[in-house]
Amino acid sequence: MAQKNHEKAGAAGVPAVADPAEIRNVVLVGHSGAGKTTLVEALLAATGTITRAGSVGEGTTTTDHDPAAVRQQRSVALACAPLLHENVKINLLDTPGYADFVGELRAGLRAADAALFVVSAVDGMDAATAALWEECAAVGVPRAVAVSRLDHPRADFDEAVALCQRVFGDNVMPLYLPMLGDDGVSVAGLLGLVTRRVYDYTAGLPAAVREPDPEHLPAITESRDELIEGIIAESEDETLMDRYVAGEEIDAAVLIADLEKAVARGHFYPVVPVCAETGVGLDALLGVLTAGFPSPLEHDLPQVTGVDGSPRPPLSCDPNGPLVAEVVKTTVDRHVGRVSLVRVFSGTLRPDRAVHISGHGLAERGHDDHDADERLAHIYSPLGATLREVPYAVAGDICAITKSASAETGDTISAKEEPLLMAPWDMPQPQLPVAIVAASRADEDALARNLARLVAGDPTMRLERNPATHQLVLWCMGEAHADVVLDRLRAGGVELTTEPVRVPLRETFRAPATGHGRHVKQSGGHGQYAVVDIEVTPLAPGAGFEFAERVVGGAVPHNYIPSVEKGARAQLERGLIAGQPVVDIRVTLVDGKAHSVDSSDAAFQTAAGLALRDAAANGDVTLLEPVDEITVRVPDASVGAVLGDLSGRRGRVLGTEPDEHEGWSRVRAEVPALELIRYAVELRAMTSGTGSFRREFARYEPMPGQLAEQIRTEHSARH
Repeated sequence: MAQKNHEKAGAAGVPAVADPAEIRNVVLVGHSGAGKTTLVEALLAATGTITRAGSVGEGTTTTDHDPAAVRQQRSVALACAPLLHENVKINLLDTPGYADFVGELRAGLRAADAALFVVSAVDGMDAATAALWEECAAVGVPRAVAVSRLDHPRADFDEAVALCQRVFGDNVMPLYLPMLGDDGVSVAGLLGLVTRRVYDYTAGLPAAVREPDPEHLPAITESRDELIEGIIAESEDETLMDRYVAGEEIDAAVLIADLEKAVARGHFYPVVPVCAETGVGLDALLGVLTAGFPSPLEHDLPQVTGVDGSPRPPLSCDPNGPLVAEVVKTTVDRHVGRVSLVRVFSGTLRPDRAVHISGHGLAERGHDDHDADERLAHIYSPLGATLREVPYAVAGDICAITKSASAETGDTISAKEEPLLMAPWDMPQPQLPVAIVAASRADEDALARNLARLVAGDPTMRLERNPATHQLVLWCMGEAHADVVLDRLRAGGVELTTEPVRVPLRETFRAPATGHGRHVKQSGGHGQYAVVDIEVTPLAPGAGFEFAERVVGGAVPHNYIPSVEKGARAQLERGLIAGQPVVDIRVTLVDGKAHSVDSSDAAFQTAAGLALRDAAANGDVTLLEPVDEITVRVPDASVGAVLGDLSGRRGRVLGTEPDEHEGWSRVRAEVPALELIRYAVELRAMTSGTGSFRREFARYEPMPGQLAEQIRTEHSARH
């Protein structure tokens, strides 16, 4: 989002806009490889924002300037690309298509007022794109479809439209049809269905407009009738359908006006064929984005409260209203430092003004509520790898700020005199753990600093220091997400490795046992003497550890009884059979012996540990493993596969119920945590990228004998 030099907004930049009615915020969504980034760059070039596609940044594409994106050969982060078309500023929000980067997608949806679904004419769409359409429909987000990659030999526009209509439902209709060139293969132009005109791109942009040839008329007529009926069905003029059925020729201007209203309300979804390489359809698409999609004035704003949670009246998109903006995404640029992408919802954000930055506490990410006053020195318009300084950003616009000391993704920026807090947006929980180890002690501090910055900017990432396994565990959305994070850490100069994630196991006794510990040692003229006899009794799950004594006749002097308890606790923490903490038992000191000279606190601690090990050798000690309760959300078609897979993971299905969205189900089950380490990756593969799950700890349960013995054997081999 940033590069080493900042630029003032000039001829190549997009000037600041003072009227929210002249702004459109559009998020591009679609599966990886659909051509979203290529389309964004083509639109920037077509409007003169850049000289040519990929010309912004140092040897990188306009939006994919992130070194991690270059290495992975796909978008891995949200990017904002503003352009100006017919005096309307369009903020294009390019999102990654791969499921691991759903956090970037969620941020783009939060900042946008409409969504452009990019569907490949070659590869169609994936199930995740179909699911996202339903999600947008549930909240009434206006949508349009761009069918891309028309220049590919296997491109099939008709099949792509048919697929969209099957998956997305009614009112998904093309406004244009591709027109083949003289070679009968390449796409040279578009056939306008509403206007009944030909848009010829043979000479490039802008298209030459002319009357259709006779051979074009049958295709235009057939598709036009269906389109007009769809537009009229959404018209507020109830007489229009009767007039059309009666044979009246409806004026194109009337149809276009009704079309634009239906699109802005989220009731009609136009399809535009585009080819980023040749420029076909780019001007037509820009027309839909500017005239069809709503301005921020027509978008309901998120709820706000005081920073103490006190209610506040609803906001409106008013440049003169109270300042409320949101940090949509924070990244760390190696040249600039912290860079935050900001959507202004109300008021006007200006440089050299003191603002208040408030954040929600996210306990699951290790973050507390935070509030701070800061002065923002500069405001920028972000374009790929370049930041262009602007004098202000009004309500409805998107800008960037740099070097904020406290701004994290999801934070609210408001006036210092009137601090406010916006309602947070929903983010999925990261479910793939990665254990990270600094290569040296010198790298530990750098690792901690860099991880803190990355976690602050990515709500789909969580960092924990597991107190049981002593591992530093980074929770990510999937393997690609983890690879990007590790790449960024290494790019920051941190040497690190990864190791297998360890699940915190426990040990316990399944039956009562007795143990004898004798520690007698002569060393350096001083002896150590202690004898301890104990009884071990299993307790109910979750009871922890209890210590008791019923020594008769002072066999163990009273002052050494605490030493026995201390030694027992230390041995239980170290484990008895597999190096795991021992829980849910009562240790009772029943007898022992002491020496008037050679007994000591240390000797009785050692003897207590020996007594426990003797009890374990003669008794029935087993391993306990954590069991999580999970809720898996999947399409109905994948329920059978998920149930079978859970059974193979030693899971117990608790129930299956319909999801609030039609065609989806929720499966609840209890599954050992050992079986869930890579479940995020495997569930995604099983459900074509659509499945997701949440988990929470349920309890510890005995581990199956064969698996417990395997772990016990491995521990013995290591020690």
